[in-house]
This record gives sequence, structure tokens and C-alpha cells, in this order.
Amino acid sequence: MLGVVPLEEAKRQAYDAGLDLVEISPEARPPVCKIMDFGKFKYEQSKKEKANKAKSKSSEMKEVRLGRSMKIDPHDVDIRIAQARRFLIEGHRVQIIQNFRGREMAFRSRGDDRMDDIIQRLADLAKVEVPPRLNGRRMGMILVPEKQKIELYKRKMLAEGKPVLPTIPEQLEEFEHDDDDDDHDGESGSET
Repeated sequence: MLGVVPLEEAKRQAYDAGLDLVEISPEARPPVCKIMDFGKFKYEQSKKEKANKAKSKSSEMKEVRLGRSMKIDPHDVDIRIAQARRFLIEGHRVQIIQNFRGREMAFRSRGDDRMDDIIQRLADLAKVEVPPRLNGRRMGMILVPEKQKIELYKRKMLAEGKPVLPTIPEQLEEFEHDDDDDDHDGESGSET
């Protein structure tokens, strides 16, 4: 802090120090200036802006398409749900799209049922932001991750010694085990 110094004297001091004379507040009388390395200042400022952008980055929207028509195998639907689950764990919003072709439009209720099933299967991680709705021949909905549910899920996976972000084949094995449990309940009552 030098106080009030004539402009030529301030320029000379900055030149002697190998730095720049930067006007900080031009509206003040006399104007406030600072002797600094302006290039370094601009570099640090850009680093701060990049860090702020990274922190404030909104979640990305991921799209999961359920095939070209309603004629998609249940196993393929499981794969799409596993992809959506992975995106939700990573913190992304997920848009689920179901296309209808030809006369499939007459069976819109099947599309509603499929969307309801997906909502139920992803309820442990997400909530519905935009409910399923038909737009032409495409039915779509948007799911958003719920932070508390995802943190709970991650803690549960760590406690069980499983990876927090399971691969799709690992998730499919869990789906198959869930299906096996359902099949055994039905079979045990029919045995003689």
C-alpha cells in the first residue's frame, strides 16, 4: 500500500518490479491501481471460473429407448432398466422413450403398463418428474434421481461388499434372481 502516487511514478515502480500497473477501481477519485502480474491474475481467475462451472454443472439428461416398437423382449427391457439405473446412480436425469409402430397404437395401455413397471422398478433410486405421456407415436417420461435414496443405496451396496456402480450383467443377474423367486412361489402351490 503506497498511498497517492503520481501516474508516472506508479508506472516506474511497476516496471522496476517487473509487474503490471492495473486499474482496479476507475470510478474512484483518485483511481485505485494495483501493481501485480496481470497474466497470472487472469489465469487464476479463469481457473476459479472453471471450478465454479464444474461445481454448478446441472445433471445431464440421458435417454433410454425401449426398442423401435412394443415388440421388445423382456430381457431387453431389463437391459434398458439396468442402463437407466446406472445413469440415475451417476446423478443424471433419465428420459425413457417407448415407440409405437403401426397398429400398436390401439394397445396404448400396454405402453402405460410397461412405463408403470419401469417406475416401480426404479422407485428405489428415482422419482417421476414428467409422468408418461404420448406425443404422436412416442410415449415418454422423465425420471430424476433422489439424492437421499441414492446415498442409502450406495451405503447398502458398500455394506454388502458389492460395487456401488454395478455393471449391467451384474444387475441382470439380480433381476433373474428376483424372477426366480416369483416362479418358485407359483410352482410350490402346484406341486402334488
